Amino acid sequence: MVEASLDEVWEVWTTVEGIKTFFAPDCNVDLRVDGPFEMFFDLGAKPGQRGGEGVRILAFQPKVMLAFTWNAPPHMSDVRKQYTHVVVRFKEYEAGRTVVSLTHDGWGEGVEWDEAHDYFVRAWNEVVLPRLKYRFSVGLVDWDHPPEMSPVQTKSRRHS
Repeated sequence: MVEASLDEVWEVWTTVEGIKTFFAPDCNVDLRVDGPFEMFFDLGAKPGQRGGEGVRILAFQPKVMLAFTWNAPPHMSDVRKQYTHVVVRFKEYEAGRTVVSLTHDGWGEGVEWDEAHDYFVRAWNEVVLPRLKYRFSVGLVDWDHPPEMSPVQTKSRRHS
């Protein structure tokens, strides 16, 4: 549950300006099917090592759903060569309150896949979604001093 309107929540997930307020310090986003949805977390790293590079938008329905490919962090080199997919859904709960749900699937099998899955359970639930809530309840994320986050309530299921 995010204390913001559906319009506000949609905008922070789908625009460069909005994404920089909670998700990543920099990004390359073009809201169109097959447009980039790249998140740059390590701005000092070489291209290809900065974060969610090569990620593409699969589908979107304005103010309802955003789907994109996703890749593992650079240190997970085998899994990083392949893409999983994320679907974010948005629903107005009541005026000024929006429910955001996130599903990340497309997982393979093996040790590095299990590590990637566990990494993203933590990343989405303990960093990204809490920072979304923080962005609306406290203010914009200061990327020089990002806030410590508390996990959000989630249901985690592992699908291959």
